[in-house]
Amino acid sequence: MLVQEQSESDSLLHLVRERTATVGDNDDSRYDFSPEAAIERIATHDGPLLVDLDESLYLSNSTEDFINLARPALLAIFLLQLLDLAEPWRLTGGVSTRDVWRVRLVRFLFPWTMWRWHRAVPALAEKFANRPLLEALEGRGSQLHIVTQGFAPIVAPLVASLGLAGARLISARLNRFSDRRHGKLQYAIELLGPDVVRQSLVLTDSLQDMPLLRACATPLRTVWPGARFCHALSDTYFPGLYLARIKRPGKHYLRHAVLQEDYVLWILGSVALAAPPIGHVLGLFLLLSSFWAVYERGYVDNDKIAANYETKPALSAEFYTASVSTPRWQPWIWAAALGVIGILVLRWPATPPWQDYGKWLLVLAATHLFFKFYNRVTKRSRIWLYPVLQLARTSAFAALVPMVPIGAAAILAQIQMRWVPYYMYRVRGANWPDERHLCTFRVVSFLMLAVLLGIAAGWHTILNWTTLGLLAWTVVLARRELKSLIASFAWIKTRPG
Repeated sequence: MLVQEQSESDSLLHLVRERTATVGDNDDSRYDFSPEAAIERIATHDGPLLVDLDESLYLSNSTEDFINLARPALLAIFLLQLLDLAEPWRLTGGVSTRDVWRVRLVRFLFPWTMWRWHRAVPALAEKFANRPLLEALEGRGSQLHIVTQGFAPIVAPLVASLGLAGARLISARLNRFSDRRHGKLQYAIELLGPDVVRQSLVLTDSLQDMPLLRACATPLRTVWPGARFCHALSDTYFPGLYLARIKRPGKHYLRHAVLQEDYVLWILGSVALAAPPIGHVLGLFLLLSSFWAVYERGYVDNDKIAANYETKPALSAEFYTASVSTPRWQPWIWAAALGVIGILVLRWPATPPWQDYGKWLLVLAATHLFFKFYNRVTKRSRIWLYPVLQLARTSAFAALVPMVPIGAAAILAQIQMRWVPYYMYRVRGANWPDERHLCTFRVVSFLMLAVLLGIAAGWHTILNWTTLGLLAWTVVLARRELKSLIASFAWIKTRPG
């Protein structure tokens, strides 16, 4: 019997793969139905019903709403941001398992969140219940199965509060990653059997459920009016959230461009003159965080200006759909606090002179005002102002700590690497140019500037460990580009004609 069920499951999965290969993603729109049409199909379907929960029966996202109750909110955001930087889900099957890590972290470090969730569920169910769909499903009894990628401890009380206690709940399990990795089809077959899935009507709003839609008798993909996805803790301000969720969503900009590029450049450009180095590295990180609390405000202002004054603003889709707190003064409070602590750490055990605080405040204020000026001139005019912004973010630390001469060459190479594509983008007025060789461009620029520095100021300025460290850093960041470029090198073998 078990062998037969396994064979039927394998046959259904094989059929889904064949349909995927034959139909292709471009034809998936044939599953799209309006809410009215979906309710009509439900009324006429005689058989199992597999209905999605988040943004379908429940017009919000249960996982995000659960995490949103973690307190203290600032500490929760901080730890979740660290988790996003570390990306441990790369070891467990990719971004599809991200929520497993996030919910586990909240349940372990903020255990009272579950108690808060049980108290909040009745009000959330009342607020976000999909009334027309719930009415259409009323009386379906044992035929109704709630199939969700939400997690059982979270969605079970929510389903009960929606008045669906009689429905069977099929949800992802927190003690395994495979449910999120393989998707709903896999565990729907495992818990319901292939025959039930094959005969069922499936209602969902998610494109990620295409395998399940292709396996069922009546596939319905419906986007419901009023459905929303709101990031957890979005009402609480925290530096970097706007950059990660709105300005550069899904690009890991904080890790790649801010930490791996700007921060490492700050360290390598000055650590040779620092003592002790550990305090120096920590102090620079605090200064970097202080700087970006203010610099991020420039991005917020940039997007608002584009939305209000440009006919075709280049804004992310998340600008219109996601919500992130962008208060006016809190970034300055964070910047001031982080800056003061950073200066104290940099100068430890000595007492910092008051001029240090004045210099850093001047850097932050000048950067903020220049960014606002930049945002209010035409795009053609911005071409020549853009390098000044890059100069600020790559060399702001030099207001407080000395920089080695070769560090200046690395900073200039970094500015050139970022300015060249921006210049081409603004001049051509088309899409952002191909960036596949920009890291290699930085390597070449750095080497040329280093040689010029050696000629002009003496070879002792570049024959040191800092130069080697900066060169290694640029090469590591360009390693994939360099590998493909080296592989593409070839000798000219024939003459024309």
